[in-house]
Amino acid sequence: MNAGAPKNGVPIQIKGKDKQMELRTYDNRTDKIFKFVTMMLAAAIPLVFFSILFMLVQKSWLSVKTFGWDFVSGSSWNAVTNQYGALPFIYGTVLSSFIALVIAVPLGLGCAIYLSEVSNSRFKEYIATMVDMLAAIPSVVYGLWGIFVLGPWLVGYVQPFFGTVFGFLPIFQGSPQGLSMMTAGVILAIMILPTITSVSREVLQVVPNSLRESAMALGGTKLETVKLAVIPPAVSGIIGSVILALGRAVGETMAVTMVIGNRPEISASLFAPGYTLSSVIANEFAEAVTDLQFSVMVEIALILLVVTIIINGLARLLIWKLASKNRIQ
Repeated sequence: MNAGAPKNGVPIQIKGKDKQMELRTYDNRTDKIFKFVTMMLAAAIPLVFFSILFMLVQKSWLSVKTFGWDFVSGSSWNAVTNQYGALPFIYGTVLSSFIALVIAVPLGLGCAIYLSEVSNSRFKEYIATMVDMLAAIPSVVYGLWGIFVLGPWLVGYVQPFFGTVFGFLPIFQGSPQGLSMMTAGVILAIMILPTITSVSREVLQVVPNSLRESAMALGGTKLETVKLAVIPPAVSGIIGSVILALGRAVGETMAVTMVIGNRPEISASLFAPGYTLSSVIANEFAEAVTDLQFSVMVEIALILLVVTIIINGLARLLIWKLASKNRIQ
């Protein structure tokens, strides 16, 4: 008798097919649950962001109504007379981060190229370990090192040299000072150096070896191979590492607060003290005794968030343009 033939007029159920149907139904149900859970986890990220943004807007609304756009463009800061302007802090944040990138990007990218493309010795692993250890040092330790070591060194050697050789430029005019914008920029450069080096190294190692072999087969030197066959495919990833480093530089608080001088003034000289958005929050948030002062501090945090979003948005746009250019080529 066939497996599916009726017996006494009643069809025989095929258990094998029923089992497959049950398994298929179970798999579909499991996939739906998995899709729902992952969707909720993904939705939690923008939910957290918009909740932070909503809180900042709500708590800073008193300051926004009181000062308007004058708060962003103003430069006076006097808690006694309730005069507040955030422009010196925005200037200090952007300038210190720019100094850090100018120093850290060449150093970090050069170190990453050496570790990934040049060195074949075991010594490079020790360098990579030391780079990772730099990332693990607390920011307050960097601040103490900046006060007792870096600041005096800059005052004794670096700032007088730049003042003598490049003193005709406004950025190198004035008397040397240990607590200055230059000290803060150098500290930030050291702090973001591990991020640029580590991420850039990983990106360079992902580039296919066939591109290196093709360039060398055509007679290219090591420099030409790195320049023409390795760097172009890795440009997007390298810029991504710079974005991550910039994010830390913009939001760094403790180390910068300890070495920048904390003076709410706009000065063209890198030897002069400065102030950043995160530093003023760290220094004066606990002293906000009135509702207006508290709202001002929260608006400073809101401006810091906006500045970070703008900088990262511009960097992402640059990555998109570079990626589109590479696809066209």
